[in-house]
Amino acid sequence: MKPSENRPPSSRAHRMVSYGFGVFFVAIGIVIFIVAEFSLGAAIAGVVLVGLGMDVIVSARRNKTSLLARIGPLP
Repeated sequence: MKPSENRPPSSRAHRMVSYGFGVFFVAIGIVIFIVAEFSLGAAIAGVVLVGLGMDVIVSARRNKTSLLARIGPLP
């Protein structure tokens, strides 16, 4: 595979939408920490969502492919 085949989309609109989804994931992760009763499942879900959201935000800022984009379309 050539490196140019795996280039992320560089349009400003795509980056802004990705940034919005990242902020949404971070917000949902924080809401899980605040609203859910403390349990291991809620803590893991919150950490995963905040981590994925931060990855999307950083990837959009750097114009790189995020982890969520690499795993492909989800059903």
